[in-house]
Amino acid sequence: MDVTADGLVARAARRLGSGRDRLIADVERCLRLEVPELWGDADIGRMTSKNIAEHINGALSDLAHGVDPKRIAPPAADVERARRLARHGTSVSALLRAHRLAQAIVFDRLLAELPALSDDTTQVAEAARWMIATGTRYVDRASEQGVVAFQEERDRRLQWRLSLVSEASMCVGTTLDIARTAEELADVVVEHFADSVTVDLLDSVLHGNDAPGKSPPVLRRVAQRSVTEDSPDPEIPPQGLHTYPEGSAPARALATGRPSRHHAQDAHPPDGSPAGPDRVHSTLVVPLRARGTTLGVARLERSRDPDLFDDEDLLLAQEIAARAAVAVDNARRYTHARAAALALQRSLLPRHTPRQSAVDVAWRYLPAGAQAGVGGDWYDVIPLSGARVALVVGDVVGHGVHAAATMGRLRTAVRTLADIDLPPDELLTHLDDVVLRLAAEASDGPYTDGEGDTGGEGDDGPGGDVGATCLYAVYDPVSRRCALARAGHVLPAVLRPDGRAEILDLPPGPPLGLGGLPFEAAEFDLPEGSLLALYTNGLIEARDHDVEAGLDRLRQALDHAGPSLEATCDRVLDAMLPDRPDDDVALLLARTRGLGERQVAAWELEADPAAVAGARADVARQLSAWGLEELDFTAGLVVSELVTNAVRYGRPPIRLRLIHDRSLLCEVSDSGTTTPHLRRARTFDEGGRGLFLVAQLADRWGTRTARYGKTVWAELNESADVAAALEFV
Repeated sequence: MDVTADGLVARAARRLGSGRDRLIADVERCLRLEVPELWGDADIGRMTSKNIAEHINGALSDLAHGVDPKRIAPPAADVERARRLARHGTSVSALLRAHRLAQAIVFDRLLAELPALSDDTTQVAEAARWMIATGTRYVDRASEQGVVAFQEERDRRLQWRLSLVSEASMCVGTTLDIARTAEELADVVVEHFADSVTVDLLDSVLHGNDAPGKSPPVLRRVAQRSVTEDSPDPEIPPQGLHTYPEGSAPARALATGRPSRHHAQDAHPPDGSPAGPDRVHSTLVVPLRARGTTLGVARLERSRDPDLFDDEDLLLAQEIAARAAVAVDNARRYTHARAAALALQRSLLPRHTPRQSAVDVAWRYLPAGAQAGVGGDWYDVIPLSGARVALVVGDVVGHGVHAAATMGRLRTAVRTLADIDLPPDELLTHLDDVVLRLAAEASDGPYTDGEGDTGGEGDDGPGGDVGATCLYAVYDPVSRRCALARAGHVLPAVLRPDGRAEILDLPPGPPLGLGGLPFEAAEFDLPEGSLLALYTNGLIEARDHDVEAGLDRLRQALDHAGPSLEATCDRVLDAMLPDRPDDDVALLLARTRGLGERQVAAWELEADPAAVAGARADVARQLSAWGLEELDFTAGLVVSELVTNAVRYGRPPIRLRLIHDRSLLCEVSDSGTTTPHLRRARTFDEGGRGLFLVAQLADRWGTRTARYGKTVWAELNESADVAAALEFV
């Protein structure tokens, strides 16, 4: 009989092996009671049960056959179970506790068999010590192997989660577009750890309100993704509006701002067969919150992946959703600020073509790409006296609401200065003073919106310098001449009637806001049918070419201009610009007209009161030739007063001009510098009623100065009530 310690243990192992099923059941019962987390997931629970049987069967069999204890190895599946436990989020202490509990039960059963195999207590004690030492080394090896695999998996999972969060930070929120940001969130989630995802945002939030407008809140489906291409059509279409039932998980997430995790009861059927491939068995519901505001909710689902979402998955989803929510909120705020700036800018730009006969015009305004923000480009068409027209294009430095507001102020200033008929160079000088005053106002102190934020969307903030460029042109259809001056602006282009396109060479002028530097105007002959192109630098400047190359491309685009100005605008923009320009673009095209000799009549008058009667007679004959006899009396009164004032207070030469345009224009010019002023004459005053009478009879009247002298003008039409005007005077 074998009386060695290991032999005695081998005999005990053989005796115990006959009841190993009961031993396995006892160990499993104990572990289920003491370490229930090993059975938290059905798949892991089955693996644990199988692993217990493999440990006991293998160890008892090797001991019974006298295998060297150092060669008794734990089952290979032990490593995979440890990895699954790590992925499931089970603590390593549970793994070690299970080994010690199972060891204690098996040792107790083996120790109970030894006294029945030998009466020698010394031999039994030696066998017990050998068994305990051998068994402890086995458990230590199994525990060490499991802990190493567990920790490796935990480290790998941690690294994976960190890399996923990092990837989400880079991939989500790459643009300031709400829908694109939500789609990026869905793409990242589906690619890495969910089979399908839907992202819903509160419709009220998308329209600028931080709080839901209705109960239950109305949501818009902004993104949805699935790992399967053949998934059925979604119940809620993209961009569709819907509500969640009260008490549902998404509704609770929206109300409380807390995430939740849900598992289907039949995710792992009792027979061990997998759930259907399209049946959702695990769901995460995560609210999208940023800056204390709930913006929407995301639903992450698993149907094909057999693993259930665990607590770590929930934390990971929260982290990614929080980053996405900040990106969505940034995009929402930017979108609303950009829309406000764009609405402000469009409200400050002209909407309709003013009535005038000097030019045919067409214009375009294109805002820059989303990253740049709304700029301060503007254009304008301003009718002037004498059937002339002013064409304006300008560009305010910067982007955002402040730039748009500054643009509106400068456009108003240009219109005001144009009303007093200043030459282009003088107008820019006064406009330069306006910009200097705006800059001084902006530098008085930082602007805040009451909540600590400065400026607005893409805004440089009003606390900095105010700068702008401007091009001002005045075209006279009678002389067919155009006077232009620029303040730091790009050069205009003209397409001659003979089909020759060129860039007009204007004297350089400093940008507005520098102060103290002169502006200079230049005049050009523009025959009838010439096409004048005014634009901002965004049309010709780009990252892939310089200004000279842009001007060459503009000349080539104008060479193919057709009779339609609207089509020409579109053709120029298509040829010059990418889909999303880097800067705002304003384009103003004007095709010149001319007023011929049949529409203009002029006379040189003597500086003698007797010339008034002759002027009235000349006017009467001309009106008869034009078929405007009904204006004879009104025009006679106005011409009499204007010529009389020129004779009395002006200096020769005196010139009378009539222009038959949309209305009748009467102009009297002289070389004097004294500007007439309207006043109300007292009862016994002999004079002072002439200009007052002109103001009553004319639709508009005014004075424009020139380098040598002035012109007083009046615009008449058939609607003048002569009797009422005379009675009022």
